[in-house]
Amino acid sequence: MTNNKDPFDGPDLNGQTYSRARMRQSNFDGVDLSESRFFAVLSDASFSDTNLARADFDDVNLSEARFHNINLQQASFDNINFSNASISNANLQGMTINGIRVSDLFDAYERQLKPE
Repeated sequence: MTNNKDPFDGPDLNGQTYSRARMRQSNFDGVDLSESRFFAVLSDASFSDTNLARADFDDVNLSEARFHNINLQQASFDNINFSNASISNANLQGMTINGIRVSDLFDAYERQLKPE
């Protein structure tokens, strides 16, 4: 039997605002948080198979947070603590950090690794 379940079809909490919330170690696995706004402490939180499209993170502590197989399309991060956070299996197309395309950063990194 084949399981074709959409990883983003979990609980629908899109469009919510989480303001001044302390949500340390929260588990958002499989949750639709698209278009949500975060002004919170989310350190050590887990986001796996999570839809964060068009989500807005402003003044958020995401230290040690884990992001795996996430949709960050048009998400916005401003004034964020990303220390020791990890992102894996994510589409980074068009993503910028401080105005620099992440794809350009990876290209420069790979050029540094190649012996001449």
